[in-house]
Amino acid sequence: MRLAGLAVVVAAALGTAAAADPVTGKVARAVLFAPEGAEVEMLVPGILSEGDAAALRMVAEAQPYYGAVAISPDEGLMAEATVAAANYHDTDAANLAALAGCDAKRKGASPCVVVALIRPKGWEPRGVQLSAAATAGFAKDYKGKRGKALAISTSTGRWGVATGDGAVTAAVAACAAMAAPPVADCAVVVAD
Repeated sequence: MRLAGLAVVVAAALGTAAAADPVTGKVARAVLFAPEGAEVEMLVPGILSEGDAAALRMVAEAQPYYGAVAISPDEGLMAEATVAAANYHDTDAANLAALAGCDAKRKGASPCVVVALIRPKGWEPRGVQLSAAATAGFAKDYKGKRGKALAISTSTGRWGVATGDGAVTAAVAACAAMAAPPVADCAVVVAD
């Protein structure tokens, strides 16, 4: 979930799908993006040279969505402070994680800035957003006639799927246990 050893970011500041009522699997299937393929939106024009921007774009396109890349403006792209946070459920959480990781490592005086966002190919706002890994897990594991749920952690990008009796509770537990230490912000976003 976190590249370059990021600290867990508090999800309370995020307005994501985890706060909404769960959708059905049918609704989720209709709106989720393919789990492979990312596009990059470059931000803050002029902060990177053309060569650095091209290199960053190429590397970022290979990362799982949703993600963000933060750099220390005083140090540039090729510095220890450069952090890519990928495989989150939205770019807001990825932004917070990338900035927190970058600011913790920067040596320059200027605060870190997010220079790129990573989203699924063909991205547009939709009612349900899952990380690339959770989207692939949904396609693979969200099966069965009844009693199934998928829970996500907005702060870490973690997720869990469960089926059968008690699927909602089991999905939240699977999501929470996926992280070390366990996370407390797992919530069900897909349930049948």
